Formats: sequence, structure tokens, C-alpha cells
Amino acid sequence: MKIKLNRQSDQTLIHQISNIMTEKIRSGFLQEGSQLPSIRSFSKENQVSPVTISKAYALLERNGYIQVVHGKGAFVRKNELGSIHVSQRNYNWQLAIPDYIQRSQSMLNKGTEYALKFSSATIHPGLLPSVYLTNEIVAILLADPQIVTRYGAVQGDEDVRKAIRDYVQKYGDIETTPQEIIVTNGVQQGIDVVARTFIGPGDIVITEAPTYTAAIDVFRNRGAHIIPIPVDAEGMQTTILATLCLSKQPKLIYTNPTFQNPTGTVLSETRRRELLDLAQQYGFLIVEDDSWNEIYFDDNPPPPTLKALDESGHVIYLKGFSKSLAPSCRIGAIISNGTVHQRLLSAKSFADSGNPLLTQKALIPFLRSERMHVHLEKLRIALEVRRDQTIAILNKYAPQGVTWMEPKGGLNIWVSLPSNGNTDELLFKAQQAHITFLPSSACYPGEPQYHHMRISYSYPEPHELEQGVMKLCQIMHTYLQENRNIDRTNH
Repeated sequence: MKIKLNRQSDQTLIHQISNIMTEKIRSGFLQEGSQLPSIRSFSKENQVSPVTISKAYALLERNGYIQVVHGKGAFVRKNELGSIHVSQRNYNWQLAIPDYIQRSQSMLNKGTEYALKFSSATIHPGLLPSVYLTNEIVAILLADPQIVTRYGAVQGDEDVRKAIRDYVQKYGDIETTPQEIIVTNGVQQGIDVVARTFIGPGDIVITEAPTYTAAIDVFRNRGAHIIPIPVDAEGMQTTILATLCLSKQPKLIYTNPTFQNPTGTVLSETRRRELLDLAQQYGFLIVEDDSWNEIYFDDNPPPPTLKALDESGHVIYLKGFSKSLAPSCRIGAIISNGTVHQRLLSAKSFADSGNPLLTQKALIPFLRSERMHVHLEKLRIALEVRRDQTIAILNKYAPQGVTWMEPKGGLNIWVSLPSNGNTDELLFKAQQAHITFLPSSACYPGEPQYHHMRISYSYPEPHELEQGVMKLCQIMHTYLQENRNIDRTNH
């Protein structure tokens, strides 16, 4: 098995190997019960000493990911947390084929459908303008049946880009032109296009910790060296970033500054300006992932977007429209300036020949009309009610020692167990009750924290939300009591 190692990294080869193999196991690339390469073959293929491989395997075994059987080899540990079907056929020969995918936590954590799905940050279809958009698509097809036979421009339809320009001016105070906008297949493609353009093996990428799972996947699979910066109540801690910049040379900062995914925190305006100052001082790019700017609560809009404050072209702004309008349309945008824009457009052309025209055109009337304003107001009210409902239930039923951060907008609430808790273990118990959530282990690019979870309150109906959060609190009670009993026994 060939893996990508960075011999200039501050991290030891033992820990690099252990972390890479951990990501492969957690992502499901190495299935439960499958045999790992022998120490000798792994050593030879990756030009690393057998002692280093042996120590990496020992670390993996200590952390509970593999089991070393004397005389037989190392195997991915089978445990109750796994839900992967293991075929009786032997596909171990496939491990000899190199790949460049180090992790795919976002795919793994989409998982199976559950009755009470708190794991997916999506909005209930009943809160979206589905009928209106369907009627628009039908009207477009009737007026221009040939639209399905035409490719869209790589940069996106010009009328759509004009509508997006007007939208981000109104809701993000961003001054831009249609020429600086690239239409994407959602924010996810925007992150991928940026990474394809600017990130290669060994490049330093800074993210928040925790951060958006799929962004970690993209940067990790580009071979980036990801350094996490902790988040507090005011977002990314820019003082830590400033200190880091004295010894490191980050190429790119990825941030979700407004109602951050997964914690729901908001980067303060002071820190936004500090981040921009650091970008100018050290010459790095900032990728601003902004999916929730308009979804604020308590009549309290967030600070200006980083892009609105950016006067030197350091910010690449990613905007998504899918979640708040029509998930199946998968419409997003990249806004950037200068040669950065030209290079991003080139990378986009390698990925596709343009987004579907039909879904782009369907959004134009909505983005430009008063209907969008009304929709966002209603959406804010509905989601604020769900947030308040979730917090009220947690206040009433959550076990002692469980805490949470009250979000001021967005779709998620970040819940923390006592530090000895493990939400991977809790998730297995919740799944048995047909409940799912996102465990924090998926959200850290480095050493993960295991005692947090993200609950998305945006998808369940209010009665389902009440039943689900109450049931989850009961499961937490049982789990934490079992943990206390185990601790007493061990002592």
C-alpha cells in the first residue's frame, strides 16, 4: 500500500502513517476485518524502516483501530461501531493499487437514512419554495424546449451571474461584477476548484478546529498539510494564527466565519479585520465559505462578510444557494478578483463544461424578486423556532455536564458531553434508536476531539424534533451513566 508521506513535516513519520491509516479506516476505505500490509512489504513500498511501521501499527492498535495477531498480521478491528458490509470475497490485492484519497469522512457520515436525522445540515422541503421553482422550470421548458440540448458556459450563464451580483450586493454588501463570478455546482465544487488551483502536496492550509468535514476531505486529498486553529465564542482565534504565521507560511486559510459549520459561532468583526490584515502581511489567500449569512436570528444580522471588507483581493468568496432554495439544483458561486479569478476559471474548465442551464435559469426570477426576501424572512422565523425548541428541550432533559453553544443563526447546534465522553460510541447507541447526528471526530483535521456532536435542527418537523431530542437526551443519560459505572469499576 503506497501512501503519501511528507518528510519535511514537523510530524514524525510514525504519526503520519498512523494518522493516514486512521483516516482510511474511519472513512471506510479499509473495511472491518481486512488485513493490513505486512510490516516488511509496507516498509519496502514506502521506503520507511520496518521499525517505524511497527511503531505506527502499535500506535494504531493502542488507539483501537487495528488488532495485531501474532503470526498472522495486522487487521482492522471489528467492533460494534461498524456498519460496513464485509464481502466474503478476498479483495486485499486491491491495496497494492496506489490512490490519492486519504479520507472521505463527509461520504461516510452521510450514512443510512434514519427516522430522526440530525446529521444532515439540510432544510425541510416544506420550508423551501419547491412549487415556485418547479413552475419556473416548466415555464422555461415550454418557452425554450431546446434549452436541454445546450451546454452552459463554463463560467455560468451571464444572466445568472448578473442576478448573483445583485443578490450578494443586497445581502452581503459585496461589490462585484458578473465577470468576477463563476457559477459552481454548489459550494462543495467551489472548495474543490480552489484546492485544485492552489493546493498541492505539502502546502500549508489553515482551518478552524472543528471545521466543515468535506473541506478537510478536499484539502487532505490534495496532499495539504492542514493546521487547525481553535474556535471560541468569537470564531477562529486570530492571535494563535498570528503567532503561527511567524514560523509557518500558510498558503490558504479556509474559514466559515458566519454561523460556522459545525459550531454555529460567528467570527467577530474585529477578528475579521485582523484576519484580513494578516493576509496582507503574509500574502495568503482566504477562502470564505458563506452558506448561512442571511439565516440570522433575534433580528441580529452578522458582521460584514470578509469579502465586503476585502480591498486587496485576498478573499475568495464562496456562496451557496442550494440549501436555502433548492438542494437538487446545486447552485453556488465563486467570487474573486484579478489573476486568482482567471486561474480558478481555468481549473473549473478542467472539471466540467458548465453547469446545467435549466436549473440556473430557474433561479433568476427568484433571486431578483421580492419573493426571495419574503422567503428568507419566513425561513429565519421557522429555523429560529426550531433552534429555540431544541434549546428548551436540552435545558429540560439534557444530563448534567452536557453543554451547548447557542447559535445566532444557521442550521446547527454544537453539543458537548463531559470530556471523557465519546460521541462515536454514543452515535452507535443513537442509531439503534433510529437517530443520527454528526460526531465531532469527523470535524477535526488533526487529532480529533471525541466528546462533541453537531445536531442539525433544520430538517425534522417540530413534533419530530421534540421527540428526537428528548430521546437523544435519554440515550445520553444512559450512556453517561454506563461510563460512570465503568470508571468506578476501573478504579
